[in-house]
Amino acid sequence: MTTDEMPLPASTPGDAHPTIGHHATVGPGDIAIGVIVGRSSEFFDFFVYAIASVLVFPKLAFPTMPPVSGTLLSFAIFSLAFVARPIGSLLFTFIDRAYGREVKLTIALFLLGGSTAAIAFLPGYSQIGLWSGIGLASLRIGQGLALGGSWDGLPSLLALNAPADRRGWYAMIPQLGAPVGLIVASGLFAFFDAELSPADFFDWGWRYPFFVAFAINVVALFARLRIVSTPEYAHLFASRELQPSPVF
Repeated sequence: MTTDEMPLPASTPGDAHPTIGHHATVGPGDIAIGVIVGRSSEFFDFFVYAIASVLVFPKLAFPTMPPVSGTLLSFAIFSLAFVARPIGSLLFTFIDRAYGREVKLTIALFLLGGSTAAIAFLPGYSQIGLWSGIGLASLRIGQGLALGGSWDGLPSLLALNAPADRRGWYAMIPQLGAPVGLIVASGLFAFFDAELSPADFFDWGWRYPFFVAFAINVVALFARLRIVSTPEYAHLFASRELQPSPVF
């Protein structure tokens, strides 16, 4: 991607809120909200799975193995999302070019939320045997594909559209998604772990954070579509030349 700044037709030098047309505006604050909500939802899904990979999945999917081996297998499945992400980027780039950015984001975030929420319904090894681990791996791949397609250009657009004297501050905002997602995910697991008996936590308590993930992703979708689906965003995206370039 290129990051050359180009003046907007309806904005004036130093204007922090570029205006397209007569009354519609897209300012850094509006973009920042979409960025924080979107990144927090993605990292929440990431950390919910990461925490469960240590606390739950070794016993759920690999109870017949030694604890260390079960944990290593759980981590191996955890890594599948990182392998799937570049494939998801290629797949959703095609969807973006064929059907538009709004369709791409909607599919990606529903796939992310659906894959995460489906883990909450996953039976254990005692119910379906090895299929428990296979199902867990499949849903983790679904998370990776969705994360690869969830790029919306808002963090770069936010940095480029920020006031000149506060560009570093606005460029930092996307990084808040990681600590916010970690705090919410850790807080949910800590609450259920503290309030439930070990048997209840392993039976059903750990599943609730995965249910919450789907609701958070729906909120994130609307927060981002609020910016992405506007004519102002399309104009800003084109005028800032934030367009994908071929890999080679």
